[in-house]
Amino acid sequence: MTPGSNIPLTAARVAVDVAAPVRLDVSGLLLTADGKVRSDDDFIFFNQPSGPGVTYQSGGGTTPDKVTVDTAAVPPGIEKIVVTASPDAAGQTFQGIEPTATIRNADDGSVLATFTPPQLGSETALVIVEIYLRNGAWKARAVGQGYSNGLAGIATDFGVSVEEPAPAPAAAPVTPPAPPAPPVGQPVQGPPPPVADPRQAAPAAPAPGAGKINLDKGRVSLQKNQTVSLVKGGRPLLSQVKMGLGWEPAFRGKDIDLDASVIAYGPQRNHVDSCYFGKLSIVNGAIKHSGDNLTGEGGGDDEVIVVDLGRLPQDVTGLVFTVNSFSGQKFTEVAKAYCRLIDAASGEELVRFDLTNAEAQTGVMMAKLIKQFSGEWEMTAMGQFVKSRTVRGMVKPAAQAL
Repeated sequence: MTPGSNIPLTAARVAVDVAAPVRLDVSGLLLTADGKVRSDDDFIFFNQPSGPGVTYQSGGGTTPDKVTVDTAAVPPGIEKIVVTASPDAAGQTFQGIEPTATIRNADDGSVLATFTPPQLGSETALVIVEIYLRNGAWKARAVGQGYSNGLAGIATDFGVSVEEPAPAPAAAPVTPPAPPAPPVGQPVQGPPPPVADPRQAAPAAPAPGAGKINLDKGRVSLQKNQTVSLVKGGRPLLSQVKMGLGWEPAFRGKDIDLDASVIAYGPQRNHVDSCYFGKLSIVNGAIKHSGDNLTGEGGGDDEVIVVDLGRLPQDVTGLVFTVNSFSGQKFTEVAKAYCRLIDAASGEELVRFDLTNAEAQTGVMMAKLIKQFSGEWEMTAMGQFVKSRTVRGMVKPAAQAL
């Protein structure tokens, strides 16, 4: 295909995969006749992989990411699905790394068309192709429209809400010494920093200053340092939950061996025990580890830690979830690291935190669960990097971060 050309779709279900010499972030947006999304729910990407008639599937760094459109399931009022891509590396342009979109029959894999946008330069994001409805029939069009302001530019252009960074203060007053940290179980107050990343525009993403967040409105997507109370319908969640942690190699064909762990603390930040690949069960089985993942390849969670909140001993009031690189690989070699809290009984995802920035360190504190004096638990997104290849080296910095 050439820019602007179109073809009729001969299949009701089509898949669009986008390949390039570097790792890409691929996404899809469902648009109405005015060219806008109805809400942020119509932005389909790795943090929100499914919507009405449209799904996203990660290639895991070895195969292209894919957006699948089931035209029979697209809701009334949606007239176009645009497929976008941007380099995964921050600030990288498409200069010299032209991507190719392949449109396939999603049921048998046969190729319907391919398109490589020509003459790319400073673009950091692209609308590559669109699947659109015209006179009752679905078609595909080659687009190749570039944006120099990344996914944020695409998201804003199509009506996805993207938080803007707060302006810097005019003057930097002298800051008094910080008061001592409260004991575990007492909430720490403080506004979260804004994040200018469209991938944070997931459903129920809390706005800064909106007060304490709970689970009443469904899944919560946290920004760094934000906190959610594990309360639904006015009742604390005292059931079995799973903390799923995942990551992928930043470079194709290269395994990444990371170790997920959880460190349990008492009310005075005293270390109770650590659960990791070498100790898969602690505190009488109330916390269990799924075992070690050696590559980071494949979809879904790489390692899972199950926590039975109702069975935790009274002397366990804080949990810090960490990821370490025993082999010494830095987190700059890791892509799409995340953690997510899941209701073990229903499989429902309750809370998710995506690590959007990386540092050249070997350890990171992803999230913490703290039991409040009222008995409810709160989860806070952390994303704090530490120089440590083992969970043992995380015990002291994690205690300080509680």
